[in-house]
Amino acid sequence: MKIEKPSIPKGTRDFGPEKMLKRQFILNTIRNVFEKFGYLPLETPAMENLSVLTGKYGAEGDQLLFKILNSGDFLSNVKENDIQGGSKSLTPMISEKGLRYDLTVPFARYVVMNQHDITFPFKRYQIQPVWRADRPQRGRYREFYQCDADVVGTDSLICEAEIILMIKEVMKNLGLNDFTIKVNNRKLLTAITNLIGEQGKEAIFCVAIDKIDKIGREKVEEELSGNGFSKEAIQKLNPFFDINGPNTEILNTLEKLLKDSALGNSGIIELRQVFEYLKALGSGENHVELDLTLARGLSYYTGIILEVRANKSSITSSITGGGRYDNLTSVFGLEGVSGVGFSFGVDRIYDVMEDLDIFPKEYEASTKVLLLNFDPISFKEALEVLTKLRTAQVKCEIYPDAVKIKKQMTYADKKRIPFVLMIGENEIKEGKYQLKNMTTGEQNELGLEEIIDFLSN
Repeated sequence: MKIEKPSIPKGTRDFGPEKMLKRQFILNTIRNVFEKFGYLPLETPAMENLSVLTGKYGAEGDQLLFKILNSGDFLSNVKENDIQGGSKSLTPMISEKGLRYDLTVPFARYVVMNQHDITFPFKRYQIQPVWRADRPQRGRYREFYQCDADVVGTDSLICEAEIILMIKEVMKNLGLNDFTIKVNNRKLLTAITNLIGEQGKEAIFCVAIDKIDKIGREKVEEELSGNGFSKEAIQKLNPFFDINGPNTEILNTLEKLLKDSALGNSGIIELRQVFEYLKALGSGENHVELDLTLARGLSYYTGIILEVRANKSSITSSITGGGRYDNLTSVFGLEGVSGVGFSFGVDRIYDVMEDLDIFPKEYEASTKVLLLNFDPISFKEALEVLTKLRTAQVKCEIYPDAVKIKKQMTYADKKRIPFVLMIGENEIKEGKYQLKNMTTGEQNELGLEEIIDFLSN
């Protein structure tokens, strides 16, 4: 029998215990902030009907959907001319479901299906994996976790301001202190598209300009030209590309450039209102930067949008993104429900924290103390101590075999267990045990209550 070398699909990863402890630190940090701001947990299926997913992410997003073949003989109803018609005609015949691309569209579907059972405004958070048939590269995977928080059923811009507050708090609690929250408004981008004489092409404009950090301004202009934008229209973009300075100055300049655009002025007013809310909430505009080239390529955004980047990391991809969407539930038959949300990319955050080496050391080990196994008599005593430690909520374990002490110590060292507890014949007689610090080598003789108190604190 041929033995196959085990492998996993490109763009996916295994996470061993050491990595999982760090990932749980990230997930718990995010979850705690979500719940602090009043968001409730929700889960949706890994797969959705393709009719739910397609048409929500733009043409490029639709191409990245992982499709699931129908069960059974999925080719039973396919004829030769169907195959010759290509993937567009063939796909609906062999695939009815797909893996979710993000958590926002499934959330909108959930809201519509459960609209009579939920209370609006409805605030939910969702922490689950998503899948995209993207080209794998550093910081970009085909399977990755998202941590979404959305609120639907309100137009209030206090939601956008609180999202910025949540991002700031999560970043601070993770130890990512040098970061930038870039904000923009899709209304401004639509107004700019209209002003340069390319009405109706805002989707193309947003997809192109969203790549400016990756491919540069010249390549963006080439892409726009290739998509039918006139040379004159592209030249009219120069004043917008060249705007810089503090947020207030940018908004003042935009007011002059878009003075005749009601939509543009609406976008400016919304941004000013969010900045005012931040000030009222005691946060201000620190870490917040207005960036007119931020577009968020997904087609469902209609208002304020945002992205977050860690400034000193070699990983330049955004680690958080989101925005306001006014029409997402309407495609499922529910009109007039505005929503706003954002998502943390756990895998990107993990890579950035590894890159910057800022994971707290205490999250490199789950066990706090290892009880050594000397002999049958001490093993019995150690089991009683083990139970009392666990009752006191101390994370602990006992070495299962009575092997050489050196091997047990090596086990503790490799698992990065910070303390070992030695319970031998003399310790049992005296009622005090030897607690050794594996980092410093310091060893102390302590009673059980003293050990519990020390390890608990």
